[in-house]
Amino acid sequence: MKKLHFVRQWLLALSLSVIVACGLAQAQPAQEQYQPQVGQEGKDVVWVPTPQALVEKMLDMAKVTPKDYLIDLGSGDGRTVIAAAKRGLRALGIEYNPEMVELSKGNAAKEGVSDKARFVKADLFESDFSDATVITMFLLPEINLRLRPIILDLKPGTRIVSNSFTMGEWEADETATVNGGCASWCTALLWIVPAKVEGTWRLPQGELTLKQQFQMISGTLKSGNNSTQIKGRLRGDQITFNGAGTQYTGRVSGNGIEGTVKSGGSSRKWSATRVSKAAAAPSPS
Repeated sequence: MKKLHFVRQWLLALSLSVIVACGLAQAQPAQEQYQPQVGQEGKDVVWVPTPQALVEKMLDMAKVTPKDYLIDLGSGDGRTVIAAAKRGLRALGIEYNPEMVELSKGNAAKEGVSDKARFVKADLFESDFSDATVITMFLLPEINLRLRPIILDLKPGTRIVSNSFTMGEWEADETATVNGGCASWCTALLWIVPAKVEGTWRLPQGELTLKQQFQMISGTLKSGNNSTQIKGRLRGDQITFNGAGTQYTGRVSGNGIEGTVKSGGSSRKWSATRVSKAAAAPSPS
């Protein structure tokens, strides 16, 4: 009987301890969600969120479709990546602050886009974003300049959209300002990575020598004893230039160009093959 009484007392004490432990656990306040503060220090920049109206404008300017893969450099609370995912894109946010990364993951889950929106804790300058078709960013001008050589080596046609800050002397292909629903940081700039075309190209009827400054091109078109100065530009792998009243348009593919030349009221096909590249890089970094 004494043994049975001891067992009952032990079970009672165990039950009480479990009840007390549960009560204490319930009494503990839930851990508060991380709340970022505007202007808080980051690795290279302070955090200032891009206004949602400008996020949407940036995506519109890049003409994103579900076929695109977007990478946001310095993704903060994840809003640009989430907005892209809502449009059906696969999107990745690269962010150095681990708390912001976890916050972004939670925000994506709340919006139901965790299957398309991914976030990683990483340094921009140690990351590979060569698979992106669209890159978005809200960084300082000096960071943009450090990234510029990397960006210029991306696949021609890759769209780059920045909130407010430039790429130095690499002029934007498009600039737009949002007036409604945006009080500050309301300008978006778009660049399209140009193909590298500097060098000498052979045409059936002559020779084309091109110089390149980012998306702007100039040079000389020689045919027999005639030499024509040309000027034009690139938009990704699409090339356009004019000389002596003639317009050339085409698509660059590695060391080849194929397109259409228009003069007067007539048009015909044209093609060119690169025979030598410039010794220097086509675009300064």
